[in-house]
Amino acid sequence: MMSIQRNYLNFMTYLTPVLRESKFKEHGRITPEEFVAAGDFLTYKFGVWSWEAGDPARAKDYLPADKQYLLTRGVPCLRRATSLAYTDADEDGERLLSFGDSTGADEWVETHSGRKSNLDSANPGTIDDIPDLDGAPEESLAQGVSGMSLSGGGAADVTPDLDDIPDMEEEGLEEEEDEATAPKATPGVIDASQIEIPTGNLLQVRTYDVMITWDKLYQTPRIWLIGYDENGTPLTPPQIFQDVSADHAFKTVTIEAFPHSATLQAASVHPCKHASVMKKVIERMNNSVVEEQLAQRSSSGKDSSSGKKKWFSRKASGNGKEDKGAGEEEEIEGMRVDFYLVVFLKFIASIVPTIEVDSTTSF
Repeated sequence: MMSIQRNYLNFMTYLTPVLRESKFKEHGRITPEEFVAAGDFLTYKFGVWSWEAGDPARAKDYLPADKQYLLTRGVPCLRRATSLAYTDADEDGERLLSFGDSTGADEWVETHSGRKSNLDSANPGTIDDIPDLDGAPEESLAQGVSGMSLSGGGAADVTPDLDDIPDMEEEGLEEEEDEATAPKATPGVIDASQIEIPTGNLLQVRTYDVMITWDKLYQTPRIWLIGYDENGTPLTPPQIFQDVSADHAFKTVTIEAFPHSATLQAASVHPCKHASVMKKVIERMNNSVVEEQLAQRSSSGKDSSSGKKKWFSRKASGNGKEDKGAGEEEEIEGMRVDFYLVVFLKFIASIVPTIEVDSTTSF
């Protein structure tokens, strides 16, 4: 069934024409040229990303030969996504605590109330009595000082003469060898028994290679993931799905063939919903960007209005026509398409919450 669906999608991709008109604000889709522009901005601002050419036999003619897809290596994954799952048991473990009156003004929610404590209930330990300092602290301090002796038992210590200290060369102490000392090991050689296998609470960190391609059928970027364990061994599909949220594992995230390699298989987030989600996110961000640009224009307009109001007037060019560009206000640009992949990575971070694919958090 999967092979039939994959062949159908490949056939539809072949028939779909390449998008040439910019519609990233209206529909959340971008053209190949906009994908390259957004990729250039991503690689310029964040050096962990780079352009890759891939297999020349599988290169797409609508993209530059040296900019087929984006790649970043060694993305850390510190824990499994299953540890973030919020189950019904966690909801039942909440209880309401009240510390105020009956009005409920000072009520708090205690989470994980059913979680077992790490303390040993059979031997909780004892706390020594704290001495009471009320009374006469000067007397207790005087009693403590009176029991101290600076003479070391009543007799003054005699400092030995330096001539009485034996010389190491005279006694032959440098030539003696202790039989209990271990023999000298050969430099550069490590015994296999000395290598310890990490166990216990040591954090096992996985790493991922993350690729971003442009999907011709859905006309949006597409994410690809290849995982490795702490020893550099590639992860199996069940292990990769441990790092994907339960709402997307085996549904929108599947294992498919990487389009720029003949042998590589990678986990991919299906882009069928990318355009609609990106459209909503871009609309919200664009509104905030437009408001910020309008505020900057109004502030700059007030500064320039102190003299002549030149931005209201129109200058006449040499041929007698009015120069509209100098007199009219510039159109509000809003969010540029360069930021598309920055927003896209923040969206992907919600699908793989434990894989740190979003390296643009400080942007």
